[in-house]
Parts: sequence; structure tokens; C-alpha cells
Amino acid sequence: MYFENMEQINSDMLEHVLNLTNSYDYNIYTKDDVQKTLNKEILDIEDLKVLLSPAATDFLNLIAHKAKYETRKHFGSSISLFTPLYISNYCENQCTYCGYNCKNKIHRGKLTIEETEKEFQAISKTGLEDILILTGESRTASSVEYIGEAVRLAKQYFSSISIEIYPLNIDEYKYLCQCGADFVCVYQETYNKQRYKQLHLAGPKSVFEYRFYAQERAALAGMRGVSLGILFGLDDFRKDAFSTAIHAYLLQQKYPDIKIGFSVPRLRPYIHEHKEQNPHYVNEKQLFQALCAYRLFMPFSDITISTRERAIFRDNVIGVCATKISAGVKTSVGGHEDTAKGDEQFEISDSRSVAEITDTIKQKGLYPVFSNHIRL
Repeated sequence: MYFENMEQINSDMLEHVLNLTNSYDYNIYTKDDVQKTLNKEILDIEDLKVLLSPAATDFLNLIAHKAKYETRKHFGSSISLFTPLYISNYCENQCTYCGYNCKNKIHRGKLTIEETEKEFQAISKTGLEDILILTGESRTASSVEYIGEAVRLAKQYFSSISIEIYPLNIDEYKYLCQCGADFVCVYQETYNKQRYKQLHLAGPKSVFEYRFYAQERAALAGMRGVSLGILFGLDDFRKDAFSTAIHAYLLQQKYPDIKIGFSVPRLRPYIHEHKEQNPHYVNEKQLFQALCAYRLFMPFSDITISTRERAIFRDNVIGVCATKISAGVKTSVGGHEDTAKGDEQFEISDSRSVAEITDTIKQKGLYPVFSNHIRL
């Protein structure tokens, strides 16, 4: 049930995504199906199912080769760099897998506008022109106006400004777009509604439907691009990866002018985590399979690889399927310029600086891009 003031839009996209996902049986596909898919130039939804199936794991080298070809064809040798900045970690949601869980006793913090500018200045000195502004999901602590003020300030330092905040209504996205934001990132976490309910115990994020339609509301508001993703490790990764790709595909069909991106984070340790075996653990080979499937199914889309992953894994997927990589990352509130003001959301695996990531990209014969967007 929607909370008060949550906007409902006239769209049946959720029904389409869930119907296709519920009918997806990845165990029925064979090696012959994979070979047929690899021989095709343009892939359809059935081919996506094949690429995400267990049968495709024996063909990963061939799939990666084709993914690399598609990446080079559409993106050349360029790899885009960005960094995230957390300006607040207050949250109203009770998510069982997150360090920002409102029930967790952590050090909460929020940057003032003056502190935010110092962070922007420190990040800008690295040469980066693409920034991702993040907050915990609390309208009380991080109002739309507060976020808008940060976005307007960011325009003085960066050519591209993405936001990863709580989902908004169309008019609110339009307001942030007018402030200078041009890209919206929202993670559905899992598309399994039953599992979603088990993971999101309270707060606005517990409303599955409102979160699902966040990207479409952003598109209707005039945002230049949207990014989608799940949190690998929360549920059946094959079905969740399929749902994400179908969601992205339907958005692209309905809004052909909008830029589509994928983010592919896996579960990482966080403060007050309950240590127990995860039955949905996703290994690097499986994550790589999903990355390549995204590339072949939607070859024009950006794919971002997170610092949650090991440096060696990140280095190996850029240029093959991933086209965007974060660098100089801090997941605490602030921390780029001064001491962090609030605890981190999760642990990262790759703490390399912007300069170190840039050098690695060049050593691989690729071209680091600090900005691929000119603000008009």
C-alpha cells in the first residue's frame, strides 16, 4: 500500500516485468540454445534468458569475447570515472541488510552546505567531473530542498551530477533536474515481492511498487538518464538479473531518448551485520555472467562496476563489459576533505585513488574519461 503523498502513475510496466520473471525457468536451456544465441547479432528476451542460465556458464569465455566486441563497438576504449559523495546517512527504513538501518546504533551525520562545498572542492582537484550525490533515505534529515541546494552547488564543480537518494514524485525529480541533476540511480534490491517484504520491515522503502516506478517518474520529469540495479546476494540472482534487464529494456522502449545504465553491487559487510551463511551468495563468475548478459542484451547501456568488488576483478571487467568505474571512494559521510562526519554504509574492497585507477586504465590500453557530458 502506498504511503500518503506517494505518487502513482498510469503504467503497467511492473505487471509486465513480474509476469515475464515468473515464467522464466532458467533450467530448461541447453548448450545448443547458448550456441544459437551466440551466433545471433541482435538479441531478444529469449536470448537474455539463455545468457543468464546455468547452461551459459560453460561458454563464459565466448560470451566475454562477444561482450568485449560490443563494448568496443559502442564505447571504443573509453572508461568513465566518477566518485560518490555521501552528504547524509540518516535513514527512516528498516532494511535487514544495510548498515544505515534506522534501528542500527551508528554514528549519524549530515554535511552542512559549507562542508559539502569543501568536499566538492577536494573531489574536483582530482580531475573528476562526474559525481554521484547520495543520502540515507530520510526526507526529514535530507529534504528535497537540502539535496537541491547541494546539486546547485555541485554545478560549479562538475559537468554531470547523479543522485542516489530516496525515490521521489515527478515534480520533485523535476525540481532536482532544474537544480542541475541529470541522472537518477535507484536500486530495486530484489524483484521478488515476497523476499522484498522480508527484507524491508518498515519505512517508505517497504512499498515495493513506489520504488519500482522511480526511474519512470524520473524519465517523465526530464532526467537525462536513469540507472537500475539489484543487490546481488539478496535472492535468486538469475531471476533478479533478468528482472533488472527487462525493466531497463521496457524503459528504453517507452522512453527512447533516455540513457539507461546498470549498476551491479554485491552484498558487502556492514556495521552490526549478523554473521551467517548466505544461501543466495553470488560469486565473481556468476556476477561476470550477469554483466556480460547485460552488455549483449542492451549494448548501448552504461555498466558501472562498484568498489564493493576486488581491484583485480574490476580491472578485468572494464573494457570487456563495464564502461564506468568509481574511484577515490568513501562510503562514510564526507571524508574526502576532512574527517568523516558519519559511519560508512558498507565496507569497500577497492580503495585506490583516482590517480591509481587512472593509471590502471591506461596500462590496459584504455582511455580514462573524466567527463562525457557537456552541460548546456
